[in-house]
Amino acid sequence: MSIRRLVLSLAVAAGFWAPGARPALAEIVVGVAVPRSGAYVAIGEQVLRGIEAAARDANTAGGLNGETIVLDVQDDACDSNKATAVANHFVQSKVGLVVGHVCSNASIAASEVYAASGVVMITAASVAARLTDRGLPTIFRVCGRDDDQARLSATVLAERFRDRKIALIQDLTPASRALAAATKDNLNRIGINEAMSVAFSPSDADDAALADRLKGAGIDVVYYGGDAAEMGRLVRISAERGFRPQWFGTSAIATQEFARIAGPASNGVLMTFYLDPSRQPAAAAVVQAFKADGVDPTGSTIYGYAALQALVAAGNFARASDPRTIAATLHRERFDLVLGPVGFDAKGDVTAQGYVIYVWKDGAFTPAGK
Repeated sequence: MSIRRLVLSLAVAAGFWAPGARPALAEIVVGVAVPRSGAYVAIGEQVLRGIEAAARDANTAGGLNGETIVLDVQDDACDSNKATAVANHFVQSKVGLVVGHVCSNASIAASEVYAASGVVMITAASVAARLTDRGLPTIFRVCGRDDDQARLSATVLAERFRDRKIALIQDLTPASRALAAATKDNLNRIGINEAMSVAFSPSDADDAALADRLKGAGIDVVYYGGDAAEMGRLVRISAERGFRPQWFGTSAIATQEFARIAGPASNGVLMTFYLDPSRQPAAAAVVQAFKADGVDPTGSTIYGYAALQALVAAGNFARASDPRTIAATLHRERFDLVLGPVGFDAKGDVTAQGYVIYVWKDGAFTPAGK
């Protein structure tokens, strides 16, 4: 896919402007790896939309260390092999800074290539604990971790549904399997045992059979770490078959695709997702700019913005654009981003607030409260 050349356009957004900032003269290519095909296209579009806006706003303010940001956007389809190929493309192209990938399996595979070559990778959406637990010095994320997500899910299940029949289901994908296992472990540790634990292969027929099985077992609450399309279909098919439990999803359904597929049955579905920065003062100017363009910065959009914004903030603070200096600066300093004032710990995890609970209603999700 060709490099996208971004021109100076909108007014400067929060976090980039400095008095007397001059237009950048040289160019610096930043790699962008998102799914533009496959099951996670909707989340990829959110992340890319945020990255493009952040690049535009940074360029308006003078770029990254005086260099105009140019994006090289590549499709990894959330596939580990394709992600590795994309990573090798960036390394061979002498790209030292990458925003991506979206899916954890893709990020983990690609991060090995980046770490070996000294490339900085920062992801807006990969939540697997293993990504940063390896302590690779150039790998970062602005989103939360799946072990934190699983702990919150288990806590909510225990507090709200202690006396109800809970089913934990997963569809054999790495992310779904990991979240189901971690949630089960945390729930059992609290002293709550699930009524059922089921693995299934999503399809219309299997979804219908699973719905009938759960209904026959008298299940009240169903936890599922599937993506927006799979969970949306399962929720809709279950409702059509007269099975309407309390559904509990994860950050993988934080896209309107879920509500579109599930239809009215999406109302009342609970979901764990990162703190919504679009509701925070630090993101107000950016959110307003999105809305002025007719864009609802939902889901991972602001996190895509924050990922590139962090690279720019580190480069401008250190007055450098080389990946080694930017990585060291990200680990050492704190920055005012659209997420608020944040830093990155020794593993590369962001210090921003973690997951909260949301509820779907009328095609949108809002904080569920306690």
